[in-house]
Amino acid sequence: MIRKFDINELETVMGIWLDTNIKAHDFIDPNYWRENYDLVKEMLPDATVFVYEDNDQVQGFIGLMDNYIAGIFVNSNSQSKGIGKALLNYVKENNSELSLQVYKKNFPAINFYLREDFLVIEEQIDKNVDEVELIMNWKK
Repeated sequence: MIRKFDINELETVMGIWLDTNIKAHDFIDPNYWRENYDLVKEMLPDATVFVYEDNDQVQGFIGLMDNYIAGIFVNSNSQSKGIGKALLNYVKENNSELSLQVYKKNFPAINFYLREDFLVIEEQIDKNVDEVELIMNWKK
């Protein structure tokens, strides 16, 4: 089931955020994610967040700021089971256009977004970690 995030789930969601970022971005020092944990935890409630829940457990979430996808994060034990696709489809239903940024070295994520009809529109450098990221866009 996909539903709106409840603030009482903040610790669970942040645990998924940290674990997923460290595992998906092995080309970035894990301390970068740990150092940004508190900032993201503070900002997350200001975003529009939807969680994917199964058996009363949050398995993943998607964060939006207007039509910008700040991220899709799925518990490592639940990946490749359609949860990310379900979350993305859920927000596609209520938006005619979406954009996001993804690191160029994050091949699984890029392939996922390309399969979901996102197009690469630009490349830029994330100066925080000195890595190339792709700006991707989707339109209905």
